[in-house]
Amino acid sequence: MNTNSFRPCSLLTALLLTLTPALAQQGQSPEVSGAAAVAPAAKTFSQQELDQLMAPIALYPDALLAQILMASTYPLEVVEAARWSKANSKLTGKALEDAMTKQAWDPSVKSLTTVPQVLQQMNDKLDWTQKLGDAFLAQQKDLMSTVQALRAKAAAAGNLKTTEQQVVKTQTQGSETIYVVESPKPEVVYVPTYNPSVVYGTWWYSTPPYYMYPPAYVYPPGLAFATGVIVGAAIWGNCNWGWGGNNNVNVNVNHYNSFNRTNVSNSNWNHNVDHRRGVAYKDQGVANQYNRGGNTQHAKAREDFRGRADSGRDELKGMDRNELNNQVKNADRGAQAGNREGGDRGSRGGAADSGGSRFDGADRAKDTAGRGDAGGRGDAGGGASRDHSRDGGGFSGVNNASASREASSRGSASRADMGSRSSGARSAGASAGGGGRMGGGGGGGRGGRR
Repeated sequence: MNTNSFRPCSLLTALLLTLTPALAQQGQSPEVSGAAAVAPAAKTFSQQELDQLMAPIALYPDALLAQILMASTYPLEVVEAARWSKANSKLTGKALEDAMTKQAWDPSVKSLTTVPQVLQQMNDKLDWTQKLGDAFLAQQKDLMSTVQALRAKAAAAGNLKTTEQQVVKTQTQGSETIYVVESPKPEVVYVPTYNPSVVYGTWWYSTPPYYMYPPAYVYPPGLAFATGVIVGAAIWGNCNWGWGGNNNVNVNVNHYNSFNRTNVSNSNWNHNVDHRRGVAYKDQGVANQYNRGGNTQHAKAREDFRGRADSGRDELKGMDRNELNNQVKNADRGAQAGNREGGDRGSRGGAADSGGSRFDGADRAKDTAGRGDAGGRGDAGGGASRDHSRDGGGFSGVNNASASREASSRGSASRADMGSRSSGARSAGASAGGGGRMGGGGGGGRGGRR
């Protein structure tokens, strides 16, 4: 595989060529000055996605809706809590509160154990839960505005009104009508069941919304309510609609303190990244806010690497055996040529002892003698490297020819002595003159060439 096939400059050029016609149609140039206004970044979730995400729960009572939104930002803990709740379904009231003090989940997740039906639905629709949490963190105001728009559609279709299980209030803010949905008994929660494709009138997208129940489930007309669930102070979330430009969720501190046995005074809700359990954030701005900005970058780097690896494998698959062997041989020849070039440089360096070389011939001789030519790297005249810490500088070998000759003699004698102790396959003279393939050849006179 050609490692130079990935050229960022080429990709940038191609990108500019692609964008230029579109910019020309708008009367813009691809060369934008530094003073030009920067276009706002596209939002992670479109309005269609927000409508689809909120359709199954937009008609829930405000307190329960806020609790679901907060808990959805911790999808793994939702799964753990749902499993725990299923295994401990008989615990209610104070016994359930006592059990929650022993769990390490976020308080918003703990509170939903009092409404196991909802917790189980979030577990069963985990992809929806995670997307809902990502959208809530990234575009909270847009999401809350979507709830109001959906409630307005349901009211217009005659499907949002006060009943025994819910109280629907409306307030006018400028030209906008705000819909507030509450339980008639604060300590009881009634969870509505409805078909999100029907309750708002004719669904306005080709792609349907999310559903809480399996496809075979038969929804009742309008809204239907199961038996109320006594939650006490466990549901402590609250929706802060549009007044003052908020459109967010907050905390009923009295209920919060009662259920969680704490003593907080801040009614503002803040996401706790520690309870995210490493789940990546879809929106890059949110990831950066919670110091998880590297998640997306690392994921992209892995995908780029996989893409190049796949490309290389595809390229190899397209080769026949002969072509593959030829490429391997070419690579081997290139490596051998590089090695020979390195040997030539070492030989030329060794030949320049008296002409200003920065390598000290005497030190090379000592180094070679110390090694005893065990590596077969050539005689004292052709070492390729040395430790300059033993001399006075980079050029300390100049005018030291006598020391070089003396050390060279010692090195030759050492090699001859080792040769005489060997198995007899080589003579002392061959050992001194043969040197080796890669080093500079003083005795052999071949300059390290093969």
